[in-house]
Amino acid sequence: MDSASVTTSSTGTAATSAQRDNIVFVHWHDLGRHLSCYGAEGVDSPHLDALAAESIRLTNAHATAPLCSPSRGSLFTGRYPHSNGLVGLAHHGFEYNDDVLTLPQLLGGAGWRTALFGMQHESSDPERLGFDELDVSDSLCDYVTERSQDWLRARQSAGDESPFLLTAGFFETHRPYPADQYPPADPHRLGVPGFLPDARPVREDLAGLLGSITKADAAVGRLLATIAELGLDESTWVVFITDHGLAFPRAKSTLYREGTGVACIVRPPRRRALAGRVYPDMFSGVDLTPTLLELLGVEIPDSIEGVSHADAFLAGRPAPGRSRSHPVVRDEVFTEKTYHDNFDPIRAVRTRNYAYIENYSQRPALSLPLDIRDSPSALALDGSQDLPRPAKEFYDLRVDPYERVNLIADPQYADEIADLAGRLTGWRESTGDRLPDERTGNAIAREFMARYQRQLASDYAAEPERQLPSRRPRGSERELRENGRGERA
Repeated sequence: MDSASVTTSSTGTAATSAQRDNIVFVHWHDLGRHLSCYGAEGVDSPHLDALAAESIRLTNAHATAPLCSPSRGSLFTGRYPHSNGLVGLAHHGFEYNDDVLTLPQLLGGAGWRTALFGMQHESSDPERLGFDELDVSDSLCDYVTERSQDWLRARQSAGDESPFLLTAGFFETHRPYPADQYPPADPHRLGVPGFLPDARPVREDLAGLLGSITKADAAVGRLLATIAELGLDESTWVVFITDHGLAFPRAKSTLYREGTGVACIVRPPRRRALAGRVYPDMFSGVDLTPTLLELLGVEIPDSIEGVSHADAFLAGRPAPGRSRSHPVVRDEVFTEKTYHDNFDPIRAVRTRNYAYIENYSQRPALSLPLDIRDSPSALALDGSQDLPRPAKEFYDLRVDPYERVNLIADPQYADEIADLAGRLTGWRESTGDRLPDERTGNAIAREFMARYQRQLASDYAAEPERQLPSRRPRGSERELRENGRGERA
């Protein structure tokens, strides 16, 4: 497509090359909504707080899955993990299905220049993701920000007026939190989220996390300053999102609110003249790609399973005396987990008021992934994490936001439970969600964990900073070199 072409969205919105907006897309690891602009106490994140104040700040956004690759895959494809193929971690050998198109591929085909710097966790072959340019050699925030700034300045110096998608992936806020890299916060002056026990190991663990947040926040501030310096804030959507919940017990790797709830901050281009506001409606990770495509005037493929919130984003603040300025786009989100460090099949649906979860295998109440199992916070658990997990769970979020009291057997909620169970079944059927049986699922998990353990035992893995693929800030070292069949995994 040449630079003078016109693209048309599924709703008929047209955009010429002179009008087409850019996107700077910043994503962080394992943070959930743990920022002061979302109410977290003691977090020092002034640049993201300032960004949120002038942006559309989503307060009910959820990942499709509570772990890295499946959640990120949905952000970049608009399809659920069981539909796009990323039902487990990329470094465990899971990949996109051959028919999947990614956001950079879709925008690239419509005339946008696309670049990725830093973190990606969707494929062992970054070239598969469809970016024109990429550098995944280092995903620490200082390097990623410097490369992103250089790219933006070089583009400006060359007189390149084509629209662009710049993706900056930060490793920070993923465990571990080395004190020499991220000076920890004062553990006595931070707030402990209500889903965690207020204990010394938890506070010290959170202090390390807060140190990494402050470091990464400063890098975001430098990137935003460069965008403004180059005048790109007039024509650029800035999108900040996290992949899933905190890497703490009862968050990451669960389908509770703290496992799937994410921060999502979307700043419109200045020329759109849209004031910052809170967006309280339900939003799913699969909605990001169709929303961005429509905002940019690019056709949304039929294969995308998410829905666009573009019209709602552009509607602005509600008029005086009105509670909203747009129809509700969706009133439920669906979430899933199939594999993490084991086979753990779970599906859920949640609305603003209720959450309903189906567990398809007998497992402990909390199946902790390796990074959480090794954490100080895991030591503060009271033992209830080892109790049997119920087959079904139902929570009234109006009185129980941390999903502690399972009301599945309460006859008072029979109608609500039946409604959500029916929605979940309908979604699974309409999206072709098929789970392996227990024997097959466990065998698949044993195979990828055996490969993983073999890598950890190798001479390569014994070198410094190469202990766990999912914890490595160096991109080329995050993936396994082979799957079990001698192919790249």
